[in-house]
Amino acid sequence: MSRDDLRKPAATAPPEPPHPSRWLALGILTLALLLVAVDATVLGLAMPFLTDDLQPSATQLLWIGDVYSFVIAGLLVSMGSFGDRVGRKKLLLIGAAAFGGLSVLAAYASTPSMLITARALMGVAGATLMPSTLALIRNLFTDPRERSFAIGVWGAASTAGAAVGPVVGGILLEHFWWGSVFLINLPVMAVLLIVGFKLLPESRNPDPGPWDLTSVMFSLVGMIGVVYAIKELAAHGARPAAFAAGALGLACLYAFVRRQHRLPAPLLDMRLFHNRGFSAAVLADLLTVLGLSGLIFFLSQFLQMVQGRSPLQSGLSELPAMVGAVAAGLCAGMAARRFSVRLVVAGGLAAGGLALAAMSGLTPGTGYPLIGAVLLIVGVGAGFSFTVTADVILSSVPGEEAGAAAAVSETAYELGAALGIALLGSIVTGVYSGLTLPAGLPPDAVSHAQDSLAGAVEVAGKLPAPNADALLVAAQASFTDGLRLAATVGAVVLLAAAVWSWRMLHGTKLDGARTAH
Repeated sequence: MSRDDLRKPAATAPPEPPHPSRWLALGILTLALLLVAVDATVLGLAMPFLTDDLQPSATQLLWIGDVYSFVIAGLLVSMGSFGDRVGRKKLLLIGAAAFGGLSVLAAYASTPSMLITARALMGVAGATLMPSTLALIRNLFTDPRERSFAIGVWGAASTAGAAVGPVVGGILLEHFWWGSVFLINLPVMAVLLIVGFKLLPESRNPDPGPWDLTSVMFSLVGMIGVVYAIKELAAHGARPAAFAAGALGLACLYAFVRRQHRLPAPLLDMRLFHNRGFSAAVLADLLTVLGLSGLIFFLSQFLQMVQGRSPLQSGLSELPAMVGAVAAGLCAGMAARRFSVRLVVAGGLAAGGLALAAMSGLTPGTGYPLIGAVLLIVGVGAGFSFTVTADVILSSVPGEEAGAAAAVSETAYELGAALGIALLGSIVTGVYSGLTLPAGLPPDAVSHAQDSLAGAVEVAGKLPAPNADALLVAAQASFTDGLRLAATVGAVVLLAAAVWSWRMLHGTKLDGARTAH
C-alpha cells in the first residue's frame, strides 16, 4: 500500500466479518495489559521495603521508579511499527516471554544498579506488549460500537491494573519480600503465552516496507534524552549534563521527524498529526497522565509512612480510583456518541482537576473520606477521557497502521507518566529536602533522613523515642507539604488539558455517532 492510500478513509474498504472469537481474544489482550499496568504501580508500594534492603540513593530511587516508563516511551513507536511489519500476535507473545524472564531478574536484584537495569529491560519488553494489544483490538472489532466497548474494556483493564497492583502487592508484602511483587508476572505470562498462541489471530500490514533502524535509534535516544534532561533540571537545577542531554534528545527527535517525511515507508506517518482530533487526543492523554502520575506514585508512600497504613490497607485505600475508571470506561463510548467527544473528554479532565485541587488542603491527619472521594472522581474522569481519546486515535487510521497509531497513544501515556514522576516527583523531593531536622542527630543520620521519607523512617527506628518522634513529625509534615504542592500543580495541568480538549476536539466524533456538538 502506498502512502497516498493512507489518505483514503478506512470506510472505503468492504466491511470485514466479525472475528468469531473476538471477545475471548479481548480477554487475553486485557490480561496482558492488566499485567503491565499492575507492574507499573505495584513498585510504588514496595519502595519502602526495597529502600530498606538495597539502600538506593535518592537519585537511584527515582530511576528505579521511572526508568521503566522512560524506555517504554522511547521504544513504543518503533515497536508499534515493528508489530505492523512482523505480526502483532508474534510480537506480543515474544514480549510476554521476555517480560516474564526479566521479572525474575528484577525480583532477585541484589543492588540498586541491578534493579534499574532489570526495570529498563522490562521496559523494552513492555514496549512490545502495549501497542500490540490495542492494535489487535482495532483489527478484531470492525463494528465501531463494538470497538468502542472493547476499547472501554481495554482502558478499564489498564486502570484496574493500576489500582489492583497495590492490593496484590499489599497482600504479597504482608507475607513475602519485596521481590515477590515481580514474580506474580510469571503465572499470568504463562497463561497469556499458552492461550494467546492458540486463540489470538495474527494481523500485520500486508505491505509495510522495511523497518528503519536509524529511525528507531533517533526515537529512542530522542525520547530518553529529553525526558532525562527534564528530570535532571527539575531535581538538581541547571547542570551542563542536563542541557547536553536535552539538546541531544531534541536534535534526535527533529531528525526522526525529518526522516519520517522522507522515507517511502516511515515508522510513523507524520501526516497523522494533521488530523486535528488525532493531535488533540494525543496531547490530552499526555497532559492527563502528567497531571496524575506524580501524585499516584507518591500517594502509596503517604498512606503507609505518613498515615501508618499497612501495604494491604494502602492498596485497598486506592480502589475507588479503579471503581470509577472501570465504570466510566465501559460507558464512555456510548456517552461520547450521545453527547459529544469534547464534552466527555473535557468534562472528565475538569472533574479530575477539581478533585485534585481539593488535595491542596491535605495534612498528615486528613481523613480517608476526602482521599477516597478524590480518588473516585479522578478515576471517573480518567476513565471517560482515556477511553474516548484512544477510540479517536484508532478511528483516525486504517487497520494496517493500527500498530503505529496505538504506539502514539501509548507513547503519550508513558511519556506523560515519566514526565509526571520526574516533574511532580521532583517537587515532592525538592520540598522534602528542605525539612528542618531536630537537633542532636548524628551527621550520617541527617544525610540519610534528608534523602527520602523512607530514610527518615529508618533513621527514626534507631533513635530514642523523643528524638524519633520529633524526626518523624518533621519528615511527615515536609513530605505532605511536597505532596500538597504536587497535587496543586497536577490540578492546574488537568484543568489546562480540559480547556485544550474543549477547544481542539470541536467537531470530532466517533464512528457511528449521529451528531457532533
